[in-house]
Amino acid sequence: MHLRDLTQFLAELSENNSRPWFIMNKPRYDILREEFLVVVTALIAELGKFDRQVAGCNPKKALFRINRDIRFANDKRPYKTSFSAGIAPNDQRRPSAGAGPTYFFQIEDGKLKFGAGEYMPPAPRLKAIRQHVVNDATGFAKVLKNKQLRATFGDLLADDKLQRAPKGFDPADPHLAYLKLKGFFVWTEVALERNAPERLVPQLAQGFKDAFALVAWLRGVNEHVDAAAPAATVPAAAAA
Repeated sequence: MHLRDLTQFLAELSENNSRPWFIMNKPRYDILREEFLVVVTALIAELGKFDRQVAGCNPKKALFRINRDIRFANDKRPYKTSFSAGIAPNDQRRPSAGAGPTYFFQIEDGKLKFGAGEYMPPAPRLKAIRQHVVNDATGFAKVLKNKQLRATFGDLLADDKLQRAPKGFDPADPHLAYLKLKGFFVWTEVALERNAPERLVPQLAQGFKDAFALVAWLRGVNEHVDAAAPAATVPAAAAA
């Protein structure tokens, strides 16, 4: 992929975020979009080598639209200034679906940004994950100590969290700091290697492989909750 062309296009779009400018530059966008699709296709193939559940994903469904939803937004700029994609089993890449962990990456502001896990899942799913932390404390502790995960991403993203223990959970729980989180997601931002586009897919594939311990643990949420949690604490939607 022509990463310099992409970053230049996104920089210009940031300065000229309007429909007339975009229409004038649509041919540039179409070429870059096709190149980005090739990247996502190759990335899915690499991920499938260690995560069979995403091996059959449709790369076209992994791409996010560049159009912003401005219906209820104060910011009326019509376009995103990033190229992004989310890869998840059965092509369910949106956290609102509560479908489980996703691999996500985007190119923005001259940076490569990527992560994996569940970012702001819906309430029933979040409650199920929290219950999984309690029920599988040993397994969760192993995820937190995973060397590859910590080396690439550090700790779980803690941008948004509760001030107190969530309702129904013990304030003395040893993992209370994580029970307060509203998402279970790891994230990092690195400089985009514009002079080495051939490095993009291997870099992302390795990063996502480093996050696989968290992804695999999150996929065990429903199974573990169904088997071990008291029935009253399991939201119906979480087991659906």
